[in-house]
Amino acid sequence: MDSNKKIKIEKAYENIDFINSCDARVIRILSELLEPMQRFNKYKVTDTIVFFGSARTKSPLEADRSLKEIEEKIQKGGKQNKKNLQKQLECAKKQVYLARYYQDGYELAKRLTTWSKSLNSHSRFIVCSGGGMGMMEAANKGATEAEGKSIGLNISIPTEQYPNQYITPGLNLEFHYFFMRKFWFVYLAKGLVILPGGFGTMDELFEVLTLLQTKKIKKPIPIVIYGSEYWNQIINFDVLAEFGTISKSDLKLFKFCNTVDEAFSYLTEKLTRLYL
Repeated sequence: MDSNKKIKIEKAYENIDFINSCDARVIRILSELLEPMQRFNKYKVTDTIVFFGSARTKSPLEADRSLKEIEEKIQKGGKQNKKNLQKQLECAKKQVYLARYYQDGYELAKRLTTWSKSLNSHSRFIVCSGGGMGMMEAANKGATEAEGKSIGLNISIPTEQYPNQYITPGLNLEFHYFFMRKFWFVYLAKGLVILPGGFGTMDELFEVLTLLQTKKIKKPIPIVIYGSEYWNQIINFDVLAEFGTISKSDLKLFKFCNTVDEAFSYLTEKLTRLYL
């Protein structure tokens, strides 16, 4: 054996096969705790207003365009099955209906960011979303067009959710673990806005409500559930209280709002009283 031969040994943290293995899962989990913390410290982000909502919602312009295209196909008597076109038409009309909430989410995020910038610190109450399209894009867009910071906490999923273009580059994060993503949503949150959405939005809403109900979250978080016309068709909170599966006092954990003015006034009044 050549005693002068130098052998380079790979360090454990440079071993990609190991890092991606089950044995190193705890390291990956810690990375999703510590790396975002480093970024938030760098950008002096102390707290956020989190916007939840459907990634599938279109902007008003996109929704109107889609509806018009389908209406034109119907008028021309296209080759497609009439029944199928009718289904597409109903779906397009629903998208136009939801698009108004996209616009409201945009306006609310923009106004909250302008209000935040008027405070002594420009790193307070930063708009944060799940980083994807739809309602999340609307919130990030509003914040960015108000010339404020904008956070996106994205998640890698099989359908591949890509980040929207309105997130501050250094605050555009990608998570593998849902629970670590949720941790960062809640840990920095001082307020929540729940726009119309599906399973993911309801999951995030009920997680926060459960943590507040059980006092696992000690800080007060004003929660706006935006769009009672939509949400009252999806969830009947009053029935939960009537059956005693929640307390009547739990209904005070959130507030329904139906206009940007109402949501803005409620959130700024609460945040000012609680945190300023």
